[in-house]
Amino acid sequence: MKFIDEAKIEVIAGKGGDGSASFRREKFIPFGGPDGGDGGRGGSIYAVADRNINTLVDYRYTRKFKANNGEKGRGSDCYGKGAEDLILRVPVGTVISDLNSGDVVADLAVDGQKARIARGGRGGLGNLHFKSSTNRAPRQFTRGEPGEERELKMELKVLADVGLLGLPNAGKSTFIRSVSAAKPKVADYPFTTLHPNLGVVRTDENRSFVIADVPGLIEGAADGAGLGHRFLKHLQRTRILLHLVDLAPLDPDADPVRDALAIVAELAKYDARLADKPRWLVLNKLDLIPEEERDQRVADFLAAFKAAGHSETGRVFRIAAISGEGTRPLVYAIQDALDAMGPALPEVGEEQDDDFGDTLPAPIEELPLEGEEDGQ
Repeated sequence: MKFIDEAKIEVIAGKGGDGSASFRREKFIPFGGPDGGDGGRGGSIYAVADRNINTLVDYRYTRKFKANNGEKGRGSDCYGKGAEDLILRVPVGTVISDLNSGDVVADLAVDGQKARIARGGRGGLGNLHFKSSTNRAPRQFTRGEPGEERELKMELKVLADVGLLGLPNAGKSTFIRSVSAAKPKVADYPFTTLHPNLGVVRTDENRSFVIADVPGLIEGAADGAGLGHRFLKHLQRTRILLHLVDLAPLDPDADPVRDALAIVAELAKYDARLADKPRWLVLNKLDLIPEEERDQRVADFLAAFKAAGHSETGRVFRIAAISGEGTRPLVYAIQDALDAMGPALPEVGEEQDDDFGDTLPAPIEELPLEGEEDGQ
């Protein structure tokens, strides 16, 4: 299935049914009084997070969603039937915002979380509501309110505890294959990863975390170069970033320090909050460096990295992802850090309802009674 993480849709909630202006007419009951019922409520549109869905492809090609209208009220105190609500199921982690204002409408970060994205119109009132001691034969009723219409943007941000950063071919996919059951594509050319991959890393019977691998970044990614800038949003929910650095690049002109600094700069350009997340350096591909040179290569890299102004590098690990060397201590350190941070509690918006209140809507219309136009 094609991975789609953005979509634009239009939602139109149902219109409320009109109220009825009717009077009771039965044999031997000359003054039956008003008996016009209310119109039914228009259908609202809700979005529900579903963990069984992992892409927004359903909303890429079907872009308009309309709920049904409420039924009109009728005589004999018959109220119109309210329309059923329309449910849109989206992946967990979907953020829905108003396309015009940019305001966030819903952030569905928990499986089963439900949010109303378009409110159905309230049904109109029948003339039954307007009778009084001075108005015993009211002909007033109200029209149903129109449903809410909105243009929305859906944006999927995957839910993961740990995110992987690095240039193409830094070994991110190899690392996630080494520590989890995920099997992303691995090859010896750049941009092998074309969409985010998630892997569950189990460190104990009851302890685990989720790691996200996104396409590699290149210099200028925040301005649109390469693929990575499209997927940086998937790292915004993570709690720890692992910055993988190829310590033994095959390109003789490559400079690991310069490349690492470029990644840090791209993070700051894209989102300052993302750049402020805890970020650990993971120096990869030690298997390509002679064992007697490893310590010196690592020391030279860290000295140059700190000299460039990054005195606070966070924790530093040395690994060889392809063989698994050094990955277990890294995995356990991540688990301990996540446990110390406590559980991730996403912000859940206030539950919405369709309580329209008890006030009478305006304006009140007055139309001929049912049957008057026919001379009855």
